[in-house]
Amino acid sequence: MREVAVIGVGQSVFGKLPERSPFELGQEAVMAALKDANVSPEEIPVGYCSRLYFDTAVSGQNILARVGIHNIEVVNVENACAGGSTSFRGVWKDIASGLYDIGIAIGVESMTTSPIAHKMIPPGKEDLEGQLGITMPAIFSILANRYMEQYGATVEDFAQVSVKNHHHGCLNPYSQYKKEFTVEEVLNSRMIADPITLLECCPNTDGAAAAVLCSMDRARRYASTPIKVAATVLLSGDYKHLNDDMLFSVLGSKAAKMAYEMAGIGPEDLDVVDLHDAFAPEEIFRYEELGLCPRGEGVRLLNSGATALGGSIPVNTGGGLLSLGHPLSASGIRQIVELALQLRGQVGARQVPNAKVALAHMLGGSVPSLDAGACGIEILTT
Repeated sequence: MREVAVIGVGQSVFGKLPERSPFELGQEAVMAALKDANVSPEEIPVGYCSRLYFDTAVSGQNILARVGIHNIEVVNVENACAGGSTSFRGVWKDIASGLYDIGIAIGVESMTTSPIAHKMIPPGKEDLEGQLGITMPAIFSILANRYMEQYGATVEDFAQVSVKNHHHGCLNPYSQYKKEFTVEEVLNSRMIADPITLLECCPNTDGAAAAVLCSMDRARRYASTPIKVAATVLLSGDYKHLNDDMLFSVLGSKAAKMAYEMAGIGPEDLDVVDLHDAFAPEEIFRYEELGLCPRGEGVRLLNSGATALGGSIPVNTGGGLLSLGHPLSASGIRQIVELALQLRGQVGARQVPNAKVALAHMLGGSVPSLDAGACGIEILTT
């Protein structure tokens, strides 16, 4: 397998943008990535596009046609929140195998025009837990309460995740929300599923992101400092009723171990991390699954300041899903954008000094029970 590099990244502004079609958002991201890579549309022979909520089919073809890319191989994928990671890995595989030398990965979503924003879709007959009201916020409510009982965490600890990530988001011009919050303001926002409040939930968001990948031997034609894809892993499964501990994702932990092995590093070598934080308590769970700290030590890691800008292992420096927003299929590629720019030293006030190794983690699942899911992990290095 050949070494593969990221040579260009781009994204649209994230926000509630119902007046803009997914194709417009995708076009903005693709044009930004091509410009960043110094690559012309005619040089792209393959593209992968991830999108979950469709009002028009063949999203990738529609987006690429807008920038003058025609008559190439285009693959459209859906993998819940891990769709962007799946799109990225698809392009990586095609280049690593030698099938192509260059390609583009796209993620796009319009959540404000999606069925979940406009239709009350009742759970199916087979979805017993859905019939009982076990929605995504409710699931993470159960996990948060269990974590408090088992490890002594407090609601203030969970709120601190939101405070941290909203602070990071204020430093990101692409973030949906650029507002500082206190712990008290987070806790006093509307209760969604006890103990999770409104400001501890990621918002509905529209947006797109794109990344241009290239074989390493060709990458230096375009970029003086190409970013190496040291690892990319995609796993599916994670049947909760088979896990020994409901607080610990075997899927995420296994994917992380595989990624570390592929990259030849350990969690102690990471300089910056971007992980799935759809609900504030979730970020703490993911610290432990990624090996950033031992089981049960996530709150201690958070409260030490290690995961904030200026700490030893900053997490979600762009604002995370909580502040930047979560257009589901775009988020995995958006993480690549943030981390590639971090490794280049190009993110201004939110820059992690001397960042050389970065990890992206994106988890996708469905109710009931999150019994079907996918986890994508990428490690990028300079």
